[in-house]
Amino acid sequence: MDATTSGTETIQYCNIPEQPIIGSLVTSPRPAFLRQVRHCFGDLVPGEFPLAANPSIVLHVLTASNLDPQDLAKLEVTCSFFRHPANFAPDYNLSIAELAAHDMCQKRAIFRPMTPEQKEDLKQRCGGSWKLVLRYLLAGEACCRREKSQAIAGPGHSIAVTSTGTVYSFGSNSSGQLGHGLTPEGNSADEYQPRLIRSLQGIRIIQATAGAGRTMLISDTGKVFAFGKDSFGEAEYGVQGSRIVNTPQLVESLKDIFVVQAAIGNFFTAVLSREGRVYTFSWGSDGKLGHQTDPNDVQPRPLLGALENIPVVQIAAGYCYLLALACQPGGMSVYSVGCGLGGKLGHGSRTDEKYPRLIEQFQTLNIQPMVVAAGAWHAAVVGKDGRVCTWGWGRYGCLGHGNEDCESAPKVVEGLTEVKAIHVATGDYTTFVVSDNGDVYSFGCGESSSLGHYDGTDGEGNRHANVLKPELVTSLKQVKERVVQISLTNSIFWNAHTFALTESGKLYAFGAGDKGQLGAKLGENQIERGSPELVEIDLSS
Repeated sequence: MDATTSGTETIQYCNIPEQPIIGSLVTSPRPAFLRQVRHCFGDLVPGEFPLAANPSIVLHVLTASNLDPQDLAKLEVTCSFFRHPANFAPDYNLSIAELAAHDMCQKRAIFRPMTPEQKEDLKQRCGGSWKLVLRYLLAGEACCRREKSQAIAGPGHSIAVTSTGTVYSFGSNSSGQLGHGLTPEGNSADEYQPRLIRSLQGIRIIQATAGAGRTMLISDTGKVFAFGKDSFGEAEYGVQGSRIVNTPQLVESLKDIFVVQAAIGNFFTAVLSREGRVYTFSWGSDGKLGHQTDPNDVQPRPLLGALENIPVVQIAAGYCYLLALACQPGGMSVYSVGCGLGGKLGHGSRTDEKYPRLIEQFQTLNIQPMVVAAGAWHAAVVGKDGRVCTWGWGRYGCLGHGNEDCESAPKVVEGLTEVKAIHVATGDYTTFVVSDNGDVYSFGCGESSSLGHYDGTDGEGNRHANVLKPELVTSLKQVKERVVQISLTNSIFWNAHTFALTESGKLYAFGAGDKGQLGAKLGENQIERGSPELVEIDLSS
């Protein structure tokens, strides 16, 4: 059985020859469905057949008391997931659950434009099931806020994407990283208020990332636009990036890859394709990421090794390493590759890895990873059960374990055992956690007032205090809105600032603001803000 739509192949039973339906079928609004009660309504009204005592799937069949058996060959089969006829040709080998999953996949923006061959390839890559494809698509949307509003606290500059895909930028523009072009005088001016990137008019952006002097944007058609330093590596120093790009330019080397996410480290850039494949740029000829390339190479190289045949839903770049959240039939898992100093790769050692390696500790802890975050020197994961794990360099208490020790394998943050986390963000020795009720906790380095614990009542002494264990950010409780995303600066060369995005699309900012990265011009001799203040921009529109 399958769902069909007018003009597509119809469902046939017992080889009954197709004939036009006598009369016309009129679908009236469906009556409310009462669980555990079987309904069968004649006279042109849909029937509802629960498939279990507490069904997640309900079979709706169009019936008419005056139809003869031959006309029944034209009956439409669908389910409560669909609500409307499905727009794909029937596959008589699909179970109802697979049919429902396939239909829900069709509703995902990155799945719809795929060719049948590409869809089948993704299905096999995910494990041969549409249910697994659906889990892969939903996992990617959840952890990356794909097609939702988002704010990026970059090194000295900021990017804000509205729910409709328009992009604003503000802060330092020393390398053209704001994308507004040159002033009439031929300069790249800093911006102290959010400014629309007008050259992107007509292009819907669904994801953004920012590095030192560089910005990358992903469109809903999988195209990548970059501006700022013309470099995919050595972002913060070195000979690369001497050419400046002042307006968004299409990355030609990625035009044949449908990209859904990008991540910028210090020595490399990584992108994630719609099919869950990871590609990296740069990092020299010593094979740090498993390929031998020149540092100036602008061609994407597939990340070889364990992840070649495993779909990845999220990537996160630290200073010199990369994390990948993979979706396998048995569940979610995390792989790491790159520099292992401080134990930040999570394998119980401090050795480098040239190819992605599975972090096995999550299986020991019985944690199903759902979100990964890569700080400059430490990393964090949120599990499906809401537990938070951290590992890597523990300086300033950024791991939240009450000390400054390094951890070479993921360790549960005991101070958050009463909290069900849904989101985590990491920066340079700083960590933020968002709970399911919108509360925000932070710990680590208090430099630049970026932890948000300063409320102005306890004097200057507490403004830059380091926090060794998770503490509730009470200043964000005062906004009286549920926080859904935190973004903080992930760079060792820039003072940090932090964004808190609420459910309604309001954006609050605190921390370093000397270049306008908070979206406002600070007072004379003021270089930072200790408590959250509203940015004059509405990301819900």
